[in-house]
Amino acid sequence: MKTQATLSQPSAVPGSPLLQVSGALFAIIAFILIAAWLAKRFGLAGKTAAARGLKVSASTSLGPRERVVIVDVDDARLVLGITASNISVLHKLPPAPVLADARAEAPADFQSVMKSLLKRSGRS
Repeated sequence: MKTQATLSQPSAVPGSPLLQVSGALFAIIAFILIAAWLAKRFGLAGKTAAARGLKVSASTSLGPRERVVIVDVDDARLVLGITASNISVLHKLPPAPVLADARAEAPADFQSVMKSLLKRSGRS
């Protein structure tokens, strides 16, 4: 009598574990990026420093870790000395003058912009 040895085939694996982990990692990173984009798009992100009334108007480097910065705050301009371990106020300046720009009028509505574009191109 002959004995037949049956060889069992390995079960079919839909994907290697490395491929599954890579796919899951890619999905998580994509989810985080999409959530961050949506938060920025709909204004859920925090206000920036400029929106809170703080703006760096000038900066210069004095060394590898030292800087002098002029910061515009709501009612004053501060000259700050910045080092690796300290920030100190060097001088307080009056607020910057507001320049009145003739072109800084209210933005035009869509209808008037389209009319002016059509008039320029010769179409009425």
